[in-house]
Amino acid sequence: MMSISVGTRLDPIAIRQGLALSQERLGALLRVSPKTVSRWERAERRPTDEALLRKMAKLQEIVDLGSRVYQPDGLREFLSTPLPLFGGRSGLDLIGLGEFEPVIAALAADFEGTGF
Repeated sequence: MMSISVGTRLDPIAIRQGLALSQERLGALLRVSPKTVSRWERAERRPTDEALLRKMAKLQEIVDLGSRVYQPDGLREFLSTPLPLFGGRSGLDLIGLGEFEPVIAALAADFEGTGF
């Protein structure tokens, strides 16, 4: 299995700010405490669990792609608005369920101009 280097690729602050989330909300999405998120952001600790690193990499992908498709307010709205495409759930709801791919696919379709 490929190892993910959090030190060079994943920035917890950029991920959280890109998604416009509090430390509490990001912690809830990743199933860690807000204190853990705070430690990551202060570089006191780094996540080492591979499953957690994969989730963070998916969040980074959402932030990167979302910032190409939308302005920050638009991405925030896209992620927080319940959409028929997501079965009446929001992108953040899906992320909280560990379903990153539908959110990424919707952003990619918007980026390519095909939309859903």
